[in-house]
Amino acid sequence: MKITIVCDVLGKPNNGTTLAAYNLIGYLKEAGHDVTVVCADPDKADKEGFVVVPVKNFGPFNLILKANNVTLAKGDRKVLRRVMEGSDVVHILIPFWLGSAAVKVAQELKIPMTASFHAQAENFSAHVACMNSKLINHIIYSCFYRHVYRHVDCVHYPTEFIRGLFEREMKCALPCRVISNGVNDAFFLPREKKRLSEKFTILCLGRFSREKAQQVLIKAVAKSPLREDIKIYFAGSGPREKKLKKLAQRKKVDADFRFYSREELLDVMHGADLYVHTAIVEIEAIACLEAIVSGLVPIICNSPRSATKNFAVDERCLFRMGDSRDLAEKIAYFYRRDDRIEAYRARYEADRDRFRQQDCMRAMERMLEDVAHKKQ
Repeated sequence: MKITIVCDVLGKPNNGTTLAAYNLIGYLKEAGHDVTVVCADPDKADKEGFVVVPVKNFGPFNLILKANNVTLAKGDRKVLRRVMEGSDVVHILIPFWLGSAAVKVAQELKIPMTASFHAQAENFSAHVACMNSKLINHIIYSCFYRHVYRHVDCVHYPTEFIRGLFEREMKCALPCRVISNGVNDAFFLPREKKRLSEKFTILCLGRFSREKAQQVLIKAVAKSPLREDIKIYFAGSGPREKKLKKLAQRKKVDADFRFYSREELLDVMHGADLYVHTAIVEIEAIACLEAIVSGLVPIICNSPRSATKNFAVDERCLFRMGDSRDLAEKIAYFYRRDDRIEAYRARYEADRDRFRQQDCMRAMERMLEDVAHKKQ
């Protein structure tokens, strides 16, 4: 098939959405499809299979975008028409300006369309101090629906959670498939466990941003009588890194902050004792799945705006949103108790295979094929 993938935000593979995009692009190319990616990343200009459109100017908001390492694309219809002409199917990864323009061009050219749901409203509203505004978040979802999702032949939801949330917001159901973004095979492979520290080590993965709420873990360890014997490894990058570092220093919490390559991350995952997922807004949290698949037992925030809580096997693996004392108690339950950790690890083992990335990408390929052939 000739497939055009339209991605308003691509950038470096340092977050779940971008990794999901690169994984799908790589899989489809390896499967023999003719794939062209339209994005706004200047560094892709000379790369085969990529077409670059101009960057959209947001005036004073450019500083916020820069702080988050985000480049947003202009909806350049001339470029889109040239690239999309003759395509069997168009897949839109983000429902922003470029995605919206792609919808209009695809309709003119009568090309079937699919679109993934990778962005929660709070991913926008968190950056303008409106994350908890139901009205603002509803308006954002309405824009997503009006400009992209209602027009496509099939919506890809990574989880039932986000499908249900969007359908409740819009009070309608769209043609869709629920397919996980999947976990790379590297995380399933056995690996030698090398302790990261003599201390009890906790791993926390995710962008350093408001909706990821890593400060709750720092405060939990600070309140714990075990504080002196706990070290946290924060894996990621983002605009709140300096604030989190200052908080850890002020609370006298031993914490390491850095971005890891995949190989480095695998070593950290196999060397840590426990995993804590603090995010309060999350569509799927592949980072948490990677930790689980690697053999780590998770303690997950029970936020009603996060799909990740559904990965918990029982209440011992959940903590109340924003409650650092409750999190401290959950950590204490597993602290230096290999028997408890092993028992929980065995419970997670039974469910890990359904998240294999190759199977998930094959399901995505079938969705694109079915829409292209009008089987959806």
